[in-house]
Amino acid sequence: MMAEIHLIQAEADALLAMEKHRADEEMRLFPTGGEAISAPLQSVDKREVFLLDISRGRINLAKIKMQNRARQVVVLARLDLVGPPHRNPDGEDISCPHIHIYREDFGDKYAFALPSDIFTDQNDIWTKYQEFLQFCNITLPPNVDKGLYA
Repeated sequence: MMAEIHLIQAEADALLAMEKHRADEEMRLFPTGGEAISAPLQSVDKREVFLLDISRGRINLAKIKMQNRARQVVVLARLDLVGPPHRNPDGEDISCPHIHIYREDFGDKYAFALPSDIFTDQNDIWTKYQEFLQFCNITLPPNVDKGLYA
């Protein structure tokens, strides 16, 4: 079992805000039913490494999860597009779509309504992907072909 990594909030906030670039030139296809991709990212100075993960539901193709991880295991942000409401540790229910953002002592256990100033299109998956890249400050994103299903 992999040990959990705990970050203080300021460090997690700095990692999320850090400019990120793709770490390879591989072309990936946006996931279709039941598929997932993971693309390596790095800070501009190459001192920090990150991952961008995208997975798609097998039955409900609209069920998509996009997440940005640091230090291999720390989820800085995760976008859930379709699914049941999420119950936060304080008992509040947040409906889908929602975004999980790292909180000290809670990791990615808290979800929040999507900020409407960033996530503008509720229906277009490819636009949501682009907006998630912007939210995570991924300025030189991995090469992803949207294919027929994004």
